[in-house]
Amino acid sequence: MLSERQELILKKVVEGHLEDGHPVGSKHLAADTDVIWGPSTIRHELAVLEEHGLLAHPHTSAGRLPTDAGYRYFVDRLLPRGQEAPALPTMELSLVRREVDEAMRTTTEALSQVTSLLAIVSAPALDTATIRHVEVLLLQPQVVMVVVITSTGGVTKRLFTADSAVDSGLAQWAASYLNERLEGIGVGARMISQRLSDPGLSVSERTFLASLAPAFTDLTETSEELLYIDGAARLLSEYRFEDLSQLNELMGMLERRVSLLAVLRQALVRPDNLFIRIGTENENPALRTLAVVATSYGLARRSLGTVSVIGPTRMDYATAIGSVRAAAKQLSRFVEDVYDE
Repeated sequence: MLSERQELILKKVVEGHLEDGHPVGSKHLAADTDVIWGPSTIRHELAVLEEHGLLAHPHTSAGRLPTDAGYRYFVDRLLPRGQEAPALPTMELSLVRREVDEAMRTTTEALSQVTSLLAIVSAPALDTATIRHVEVLLLQPQVVMVVVITSTGGVTKRLFTADSAVDSGLAQWAASYLNERLEGIGVGARMISQRLSDPGLSVSERTFLASLAPAFTDLTETSEELLYIDGAARLLSEYRFEDLSQLNELMGMLERRVSLLAVLRQALVRPDNLFIRIGTENENPALRTLAVVATSYGLARRSLGTVSVIGPTRMDYATAIGSVRAAAKQLSRFVEDVYDE
Protein backbone atom coordinates (compact mmCIF):
# COMPACT_ATOMS: atom_id res chain seq x y z
CA MET A 1 0.00 0.00 0.00
CA LEU A 2 1.42 3.37 -0.97
CA SER A 3 1.50 6.45 1.21
CA GLU A 4 -0.64 9.46 0.28
CA ARG A 5 2.49 11.26 -0.95
CA GLN A 6 3.49 8.35 -3.17
CA GLU A 7 -0.03 8.04 -4.54
CA LEU A 8 -0.14 11.74 -5.42
CA ILE A 9 3.22 11.57 -7.19
CA LEU A 10 2.19 8.44 -9.10
CA LYS A 11 -1.08 10.13 -10.09
CA LYS A 12 0.80 13.19 -11.37
CA VAL A 13 3.21 11.04 -13.37
CA VAL A 14 0.38 9.10 -15.01
CA GLU A 15 -1.62 12.24 -15.78
CA GLY A 16 1.45 14.03 -17.13
CA HIS A 17 2.35 11.12 -19.38
CA LEU A 18 -1.24 10.79 -20.62
CA GLU A 19 -1.22 14.47 -21.54
CA ASP A 20 1.87 14.61 -23.77
CA GLY A 21 3.30 11.10 -23.99
CA HIS A 22 6.69 12.08 -22.56
CA PRO A 23 8.47 10.83 -19.42
CA VAL A 24 7.74 12.93 -16.33
CA GLY A 25 10.69 14.17 -14.27
CA SER A 26 11.11 15.54 -10.75
CA LYS A 27 11.53 19.10 -12.05
CA HIS A 28 8.15 18.95 -13.78
CA LEU A 29 6.52 17.53 -10.65
CA ALA A 30 8.11 20.14 -8.36
CA ALA A 31 6.52 22.88 -10.49
CA ASP A 32 3.05 21.43 -9.86
CA THR A 33 1.19 23.44 -7.22
CA ASP A 34 -0.34 20.26 -5.76
CA VAL A 35 3.12 18.81 -5.05
CA ILE A 36 4.46 20.53 -1.94
CA TRP A 37 7.75 18.62 -1.53
CA GLY A 38 11.19 19.51 -2.78
CA PRO A 39 12.99 17.89 -5.75
CA SER A 40 15.11 15.59 -3.55
CA THR A 41 12.04 14.18 -1.79
CA ILE A 42 10.26 13.75 -5.12
CA ARG A 43 13.26 11.92 -6.61
CA HIS A 44 13.32 9.58 -3.62
CA GLU A 45 9.62 8.76 -3.97
CA LEU A 46 10.03 8.22 -7.71
CA ALA A 47 12.75 5.70 -6.96
CA VAL A 48 10.50 3.94 -4.45
CA LEU A 49 7.66 3.77 -6.96
CA GLU A 50 10.09 2.34 -9.49
CA GLU A 51 11.13 -0.34 -6.98
CA HIS A 52 7.45 -1.24 -6.59
CA GLY A 53 7.26 -1.77 -10.36
CA LEU A 54 4.80 1.08 -10.86
CA LEU A 55 7.17 3.35 -12.80
CA ALA A 56 9.91 2.74 -15.33
CA HIS A 57 13.08 4.77 -15.94
CA PRO A 58 13.84 4.57 -19.70
CA HIS A 59 17.05 6.65 -19.63
CA THR A 60 19.43 7.82 -16.93
CA SER A 61 18.57 11.49 -17.34
CA ALA A 62 14.96 11.03 -18.35
CA GLY A 63 11.87 11.11 -16.19
CA ARG A 64 9.60 8.20 -15.36
CA LEU A 65 6.91 6.38 -17.32
CA PRO A 66 4.01 4.42 -15.86
CA THR A 67 4.27 0.65 -16.20
CA ASP A 68 1.27 -1.60 -16.79
CA ALA A 69 1.13 -2.08 -13.02
CA GLY A 70 1.27 1.69 -12.56
CA TYR A 71 -1.69 2.18 -14.86
CA ARG A 72 -3.53 -0.59 -13.01
CA TYR A 73 -2.94 1.12 -9.63
CA PHE A 74 -4.08 4.42 -11.13
CA VAL A 75 -7.29 2.91 -12.53
CA ASP A 76 -8.13 0.92 -9.39
CA ARG A 77 -7.22 3.45 -6.69
CA LEU A 78 -6.53 6.93 -8.03
CA LEU A 79 -9.05 7.51 -10.79
CA PRO A 80 -11.78 9.89 -9.62
CA ARG A 81 -15.05 8.06 -9.03
CA GLY A 82 -18.48 9.30 -9.90
CA GLN A 83 -17.34 12.00 -12.30
CA GLU A 84 -19.65 12.82 -15.16
CA ALA A 85 -19.00 10.78 -18.29
CA PRO A 86 -18.29 12.64 -21.52
CA ALA A 87 -21.42 13.18 -23.55
CA LEU A 88 -21.91 10.75 -26.39
CA PRO A 89 -23.47 11.99 -29.62
CA THR A 90 -27.24 11.66 -29.36
CA MET A 91 -28.25 8.22 -30.53
CA GLU A 92 -31.79 8.24 -31.89
CA LEU A 93 -32.34 4.64 -30.92
CA SER A 94 -36.06 5.22 -30.65
CA LEU A 95 -36.10 5.67 -34.42
CA VAL A 96 -34.61 2.22 -34.89
CA ARG A 97 -36.57 0.50 -32.14
CA ARG A 98 -36.62 -2.75 -34.07
CA GLU A 99 -33.38 -2.25 -35.92
CA VAL A 100 -30.86 -3.81 -33.58
CA ASP A 101 -28.22 -3.79 -36.29
CA GLU A 102 -28.47 -0.02 -36.72
CA ALA A 103 -28.45 0.56 -32.95
CA MET A 104 -25.23 -1.42 -32.55
CA ARG A 105 -23.59 0.36 -35.46
CA THR A 106 -24.62 3.80 -34.20
CA THR A 107 -23.30 3.04 -30.72
CA THR A 108 -19.95 1.83 -32.04
CA GLU A 109 -19.44 4.89 -34.22
CA ALA A 110 -20.35 7.28 -31.39
CA LEU A 111 -18.06 5.53 -28.91
CA SER A 112 -15.11 5.66 -31.30
CA GLN A 113 -15.66 9.35 -32.01
CA VAL A 114 -15.74 10.29 -28.34
CA THR A 115 -12.73 8.23 -27.22
CA SER A 116 -10.59 8.23 -30.41
CA LEU A 117 -10.06 4.53 -29.73
CA LEU A 118 -11.04 1.29 -31.41
CA ALA A 119 -14.66 0.72 -30.37
CA ILE A 120 -16.28 -2.72 -30.43
CA VAL A 121 -19.86 -3.71 -29.64
CA SER A 122 -21.05 -7.30 -29.63
CA ALA A 123 -24.67 -7.78 -30.62
CA PRO A 124 -26.89 -10.30 -28.83
CA ALA A 125 -26.58 -13.77 -30.28
CA LEU A 126 -29.74 -14.93 -32.00
CA ASP A 127 -30.03 -17.89 -29.66
CA THR A 128 -30.69 -15.47 -26.79
CA ALA A 129 -33.88 -14.32 -28.54
CA THR A 130 -37.41 -15.62 -28.58
CA ILE A 131 -39.90 -15.85 -31.43
CA ARG A 132 -42.17 -12.81 -31.39
CA HIS A 133 -44.23 -13.08 -34.56
CA VAL A 134 -44.66 -15.31 -37.62
CA GLU A 135 -46.07 -14.50 -41.04
CA VAL A 136 -46.96 -17.11 -43.68
CA LEU A 137 -47.39 -15.38 -47.03
CA LEU A 138 -48.58 -16.99 -50.25
CA LEU A 139 -46.50 -15.23 -52.91
CA GLN A 140 -47.50 -17.49 -55.79
CA PRO A 141 -49.83 -20.51 -55.94
CA GLN A 142 -46.92 -22.84 -55.13
CA VAL A 143 -44.52 -20.43 -53.37
CA VAL A 144 -44.83 -19.66 -49.66
CA MET A 145 -42.67 -17.21 -47.71
CA VAL A 146 -42.28 -17.60 -43.94
CA VAL A 147 -41.20 -14.50 -42.03
CA VAL A 148 -39.97 -14.89 -38.45
CA ILE A 149 -39.53 -11.82 -36.23
CA THR A 150 -37.56 -12.36 -33.04
CA SER A 151 -37.60 -10.46 -29.76
CA THR A 152 -34.34 -8.75 -30.74
CA GLY A 153 -36.01 -7.19 -33.75
CA GLY A 154 -34.24 -9.58 -36.11
CA VAL A 155 -36.13 -10.67 -39.22
CA THR A 156 -35.52 -13.88 -41.20
CA LYS A 157 -37.28 -14.83 -44.41
CA ARG A 158 -37.44 -18.20 -46.11
CA LEU A 159 -39.11 -19.35 -49.32
CA PHE A 160 -40.70 -22.77 -49.81
CA THR A 161 -41.94 -24.26 -53.08
CA ALA A 162 -44.75 -26.79 -52.89
CA ASP A 163 -45.41 -29.59 -55.37
CA SER A 164 -48.90 -28.27 -55.98
CA ALA A 165 -50.90 -25.12 -55.38
CA VAL A 166 -51.27 -24.17 -51.70
CA ASP A 167 -54.71 -23.34 -50.41
CA SER A 168 -54.80 -19.70 -49.17
CA GLY A 169 -56.94 -20.72 -46.23
CA LEU A 170 -54.31 -23.24 -45.17
CA ALA A 171 -51.62 -20.56 -45.26
CA GLN A 172 -53.74 -18.22 -43.12
CA TRP A 173 -54.46 -21.03 -40.65
CA ALA A 174 -50.75 -21.88 -40.43
CA ALA A 175 -49.85 -18.28 -39.57
CA SER A 176 -52.42 -18.20 -36.77
CA TYR A 177 -51.42 -21.62 -35.47
CA LEU A 178 -47.68 -20.90 -35.51
CA ASN A 179 -48.08 -17.59 -33.66
CA GLU A 180 -50.19 -19.29 -31.01
CA ARG A 181 -47.78 -22.21 -30.57
CA LEU A 182 -44.37 -20.55 -30.97
CA GLU A 183 -44.69 -17.03 -29.61
CA GLY A 184 -42.28 -16.56 -26.71
CA ILE A 185 -40.36 -19.78 -27.41
CA GLY A 186 -36.58 -19.47 -27.49
CA VAL A 187 -35.05 -19.61 -30.95
CA GLY A 188 -32.81 -22.51 -30.01
CA ALA A 189 -35.38 -24.32 -27.88
CA ARG A 190 -35.82 -28.06 -28.52
CA MET A 191 -39.57 -27.76 -27.97
CA ILE A 192 -40.02 -26.02 -31.34
CA SER A 193 -40.18 -29.34 -33.19
CA GLN A 194 -42.62 -30.69 -30.62
CA ARG A 195 -44.87 -27.67 -31.01
CA LEU A 196 -45.03 -28.28 -34.76
CA SER A 197 -46.08 -31.92 -34.48
CA ASP A 198 -49.59 -32.02 -32.99
CA PRO A 199 -51.31 -35.41 -33.49
CA GLY A 200 -54.69 -33.68 -33.29
CA LEU A 201 -54.12 -31.95 -36.61
CA SER A 202 -55.27 -33.27 -39.96
CA VAL A 203 -52.83 -34.95 -42.31
CA SER A 204 -52.77 -31.96 -44.66
CA GLU A 205 -52.12 -29.56 -41.77
CA ARG A 206 -49.31 -31.68 -40.34
CA THR A 207 -47.76 -32.11 -43.79
CA PHE A 208 -47.85 -28.36 -44.48
CA LEU A 209 -46.33 -27.47 -41.10
CA ALA A 210 -43.60 -30.07 -41.60
CA SER A 211 -42.66 -28.42 -44.90
CA LEU A 212 -42.32 -25.05 -43.13
CA ALA A 213 -40.42 -26.40 -40.11
CA PRO A 214 -36.90 -25.50 -41.40
CA ALA A 215 -37.84 -21.82 -41.13
CA PHE A 216 -37.75 -22.31 -37.35
CA THR A 217 -35.47 -25.27 -36.68
CA ASP A 218 -32.63 -23.82 -38.81
CA LEU A 219 -32.64 -20.44 -37.10
CA THR A 220 -29.83 -21.48 -34.76
CA GLU A 221 -27.50 -21.89 -37.73
CA THR A 222 -27.32 -18.10 -37.91
CA SER A 223 -26.90 -17.58 -34.17
CA GLU A 224 -23.32 -16.33 -34.25
CA GLU A 225 -22.61 -13.18 -32.31
CA LEU A 226 -21.94 -10.16 -34.48
CA LEU A 227 -19.18 -7.67 -33.78
CA TYR A 228 -19.44 -4.04 -34.79
CA ILE A 229 -16.05 -2.34 -35.00
CA ASP A 230 -15.17 1.29 -35.66
CA GLY A 231 -12.00 3.34 -35.31
CA ALA A 232 -9.38 0.89 -36.61
CA ALA A 233 -7.89 3.47 -38.98
CA ARG A 234 -7.80 6.04 -36.19
CA LEU A 235 -6.03 3.65 -33.85
CA LEU A 236 -3.41 2.78 -36.45
CA SER A 237 -2.75 6.40 -37.37
CA GLU A 238 -2.56 7.78 -33.83
CA TYR A 239 -0.79 4.90 -32.10
CA ARG A 240 2.75 4.04 -33.16
CA PHE A 241 3.34 0.33 -33.09
CA GLU A 242 6.95 -0.28 -32.13
CA ASP A 243 6.75 -3.89 -33.29
CA LEU A 244 5.19 -4.55 -36.69
CA SER A 245 4.45 -8.13 -35.67
CA GLN A 246 2.25 -6.69 -32.91
CA LEU A 247 0.30 -4.77 -35.55
CA ASN A 248 -0.12 -7.91 -37.64
CA GLU A 249 -1.41 -9.85 -34.62
CA LEU A 250 -3.98 -7.20 -33.80
CA MET A 251 -5.18 -6.99 -37.39
CA GLY A 252 -5.41 -10.78 -37.50
CA MET A 253 -7.53 -10.76 -34.35
CA LEU A 254 -9.89 -8.21 -35.87
CA GLU A 255 -10.24 -10.35 -38.99
CA ARG A 256 -10.78 -13.64 -37.16
CA ARG A 257 -13.02 -12.10 -34.49
CA VAL A 258 -13.46 -15.45 -32.74
CA SER A 259 -10.50 -14.82 -30.42
CA LEU A 260 -11.68 -11.24 -29.89
CA LEU A 261 -15.11 -12.50 -28.87
CA ALA A 262 -13.44 -14.80 -26.35
CA VAL A 263 -11.76 -11.78 -24.75
CA LEU A 264 -14.95 -9.71 -24.64
CA ARG A 265 -17.06 -12.54 -23.20
CA GLN A 266 -15.03 -12.19 -20.01
CA ALA A 267 -16.79 -8.87 -19.49
CA LEU A 268 -20.13 -10.67 -19.31
CA VAL A 269 -19.19 -12.47 -16.09
CA ARG A 270 -17.48 -9.66 -14.21
CA PRO A 271 -19.11 -9.18 -10.78
CA ASP A 272 -18.36 -5.44 -10.86
CA ASN A 273 -19.62 -5.18 -14.45
CA LEU A 274 -16.35 -3.60 -15.61
CA PHE A 275 -13.55 -5.45 -17.37
CA ILE A 276 -10.16 -3.75 -17.68
CA ARG A 277 -6.95 -5.39 -18.88
CA ILE A 278 -3.79 -3.33 -19.24
CA GLY A 279 -0.80 -4.41 -21.32
CA THR A 280 0.69 -7.66 -20.10
CA GLU A 281 -2.47 -8.44 -18.11
CA ASN A 282 -3.98 -9.50 -21.43
CA GLU A 283 -3.65 -13.22 -22.10
CA ASN A 284 -3.92 -12.81 -25.86
CA PRO A 285 -0.52 -11.89 -27.38
CA ALA A 286 -2.15 -9.48 -29.82
CA LEU A 287 -3.22 -7.26 -26.90
CA ARG A 288 -0.03 -7.33 -24.81
CA THR A 289 0.85 -3.69 -25.56
CA LEU A 290 -2.73 -2.45 -25.50
CA ALA A 291 -5.46 -1.81 -22.95
CA VAL A 292 -9.03 -3.12 -23.07
CA VAL A 293 -11.96 -1.48 -21.28
CA ALA A 294 -15.29 -3.28 -21.55
CA THR A 295 -18.63 -3.68 -19.83
CA SER A 296 -21.83 -5.55 -20.54
CA TYR A 297 -25.30 -4.36 -21.46
CA GLY A 298 -28.65 -6.08 -21.43
CA LEU A 299 -31.63 -6.73 -19.21
CA ALA A 300 -31.84 -6.56 -15.43
CA ARG A 301 -31.14 -10.26 -14.99
CA ARG A 302 -29.41 -11.11 -18.25
CA SER A 303 -26.35 -9.72 -20.03
CA LEU A 304 -26.76 -9.76 -23.80
CA GLY A 305 -23.56 -8.28 -25.18
CA THR A 306 -20.55 -6.07 -24.52
CA VAL A 307 -19.39 -2.53 -25.21
CA SER A 308 -15.63 -2.01 -25.31
CA VAL A 309 -12.72 0.13 -26.44
CA ILE A 310 -9.17 -0.94 -27.24
CA GLY A 311 -6.20 1.39 -27.42
CA PRO A 312 -2.71 2.10 -26.14
CA THR A 313 -1.98 1.71 -22.45
CA ARG A 314 -1.44 5.47 -22.52
CA MET A 315 -5.15 6.15 -22.92
CA ASP A 316 -7.49 8.51 -21.08
CA TYR A 317 -8.94 5.88 -18.74
CA ALA A 318 -11.50 8.22 -17.19
CA THR A 319 -12.98 9.02 -20.61
CA ALA A 320 -12.75 5.41 -21.78
CA ILE A 321 -14.49 4.01 -18.70
CA GLY A 322 -17.14 6.72 -18.59
CA SER A 323 -17.92 6.44 -22.30
CA VAL A 324 -18.14 2.66 -22.26
CA ARG A 325 -20.52 2.74 -19.31
CA ALA A 326 -22.65 5.49 -20.88
CA ALA A 327 -22.94 3.58 -24.16
CA ALA A 328 -23.85 0.38 -22.31
CA LYS A 329 -26.62 2.18 -20.43
CA GLN A 330 -28.08 3.54 -23.67
CA LEU A 331 -28.02 0.10 -25.27
CA SER A 332 -29.59 -1.46 -22.17
CA ARG A 333 -32.47 1.00 -22.35
CA PHE A 334 -32.86 0.19 -26.04
CA VAL A 335 -32.95 -3.60 -25.66
CA GLU A 336 -35.42 -3.33 -22.79
CA ASP A 337 -37.90 -2.00 -25.35
CA VAL A 338 -37.31 -4.65 -28.01
CA TYR A 339 -36.71 -7.73 -25.88
CA ASP A 340 -39.17 -9.99 -24.12
CA GLU A 341 -37.49 -10.70 -20.80
